[in-house]
Amino acid sequence: MTARREEGLAPRRGGLAARLLGAQALVLLAGAATSWVVASAVAPGIFHTHLVSAGVGHTASETVHVERAFNDSLIIALGVALVTSVLMALGVTAYFTRRVQRSTVAVAQSAADIAAGQYGARVPSPGLGTEFDQLADTINQLAERLGDVETTRRRILADLAHEMRTPLASIEAHLEAVEDGVRQLDDATLSVLHEGTQRLQRLADDIGSVSRAEEGRLESRPVLSSPRQLLELAAASAADAFDTKGVALTVEAGTVTGEVLVDPQRMAQVLGNLLDNALRHTAPGGTVSLALRQPDPRWVELEVRDTGEGIAPEHLPHLFERFYRADPARGRARGGSGIGLTISRALVEAHGGGLSASSAGPGHGATFTVRLPVAG
Repeated sequence: MTARREEGLAPRRGGLAARLLGAQALVLLAGAATSWVVASAVAPGIFHTHLVSAGVGHTASETVHVERAFNDSLIIALGVALVTSVLMALGVTAYFTRRVQRSTVAVAQSAADIAAGQYGARVPSPGLGTEFDQLADTINQLAERLGDVETTRRRILADLAHEMRTPLASIEAHLEAVEDGVRQLDDATLSVLHEGTQRLQRLADDIGSVSRAEEGRLESRPVLSSPRQLLELAAASAADAFDTKGVALTVEAGTVTGEVLVDPQRMAQVLGNLLDNALRHTAPGGTVSLALRQPDPRWVELEVRDTGEGIAPEHLPHLFERFYRADPARGRARGGSGIGLTISRALVEAHGGGLSASSAGPGHGATFTVRLPVAG
């Protein structure tokens, strides 16, 4: 494969170098021929005119001899000069052409390596000017982006395989138990099967959502919205789940001036994910608070604070990565896909804001802050 690619990149007859050299040779020859013709046609007449104007006494034969001498010397000198200049110019052109050829072959070779999946390949600077340097930089940036995409793709595939293994194993085990007569196809078994399929469906939906959000393909209908109303609607939607678990949910809406330009449904999805995350990690009897702050006139912050398990410092930088869990086994047991925070961050960033997390450590709860720009 490599040999075939290198063979395809080898200089070919009629390539850029040969054409560039041929074109330059034609230009030089055309210029030399033009100079020859013009000088041969114009110079003798000018010399004859000056000779007559000078009034130098010569016989007719002497005059003819002088003019012929001038013409011969002019033709010889001009011919030697033109041939020498053309040869030197062709030499310089050949040097420059070979340099361009080597640079373009190097660029083509690196591009072929990148196309073959060698994303660590880089194009060296051709040294032919700003335009070629910019081309090399662009190809190198493309290679870096493709490498990042490939790394992400492999990680996602590995994570997906890991996440799907548990529900699939549970479904398969129960189906085999039913086939072997160990279990009956009763309501309890059907409930386990339905739970496994729903978890797989939820995982598929979450993957699709985060991919569309990060690529900017999610449908969004932003309207001017009240930050206070966004908090109150999120609290109302989550109230039943909090009451069922016995976790208090409070709303602390401070004084905020201005509105935010957001899609209310998408922002409800963000706050719903954050509240669901807080509820999973807060024991019965704990508290989750929704708070609204405005640190400066240009921004508002929507906070979700809980008194739950807290987050160790080493986990904070990774919370918004796909499928990351500070406690993987416990996260899967609670049914989370490990991608809700990733979706939330992508949605907030699509609205021009940011999502961050903080915690004083295990046992001290956690705070997630949605930062949105004030409209206008």
